[in-house]
Amino acid sequence: MQMNFVVKNDVLVVRVTGELDHHTAVQIRERIDCRVSDDGVMRLILDLSGLTFMDSSGIGVLIGRYKLMRSLGGTLAIVSGNVNVDKMLDLSGIRKLMGVYGKLDEAMKAV
Repeated sequence: MQMNFVVKNDVLVVRVTGELDHHTAVQIRERIDCRVSDDGVMRLILDLSGLTFMDSSGIGVLIGRYKLMRSLGGTLAIVSGNVNVDKMLDLSGIRKLMGVYGKLDEAMKAV
């Protein structure tokens, strides 16, 4: 698992590659939460297009970050573009809670 953090126009973009599962979920959650706090951002994009696998722990990470950003008065968008991740997002109902986009530029316009 690798994470890349970039702030663009006051939007924190977090690109996660590899696997988002019960082995990596805690580390991912903690690192994102620290960056949101340290950077003081109100808009967050989680770019999951580089994931090779995501399980229910990953869904928990997404819902937790959604709740965090809402509690701060901010927004969250997801970039997927991966068939396996899309299936998990559909099955979990994530699309009903937050915006899921196929490309980063679409998510940037939405937040």
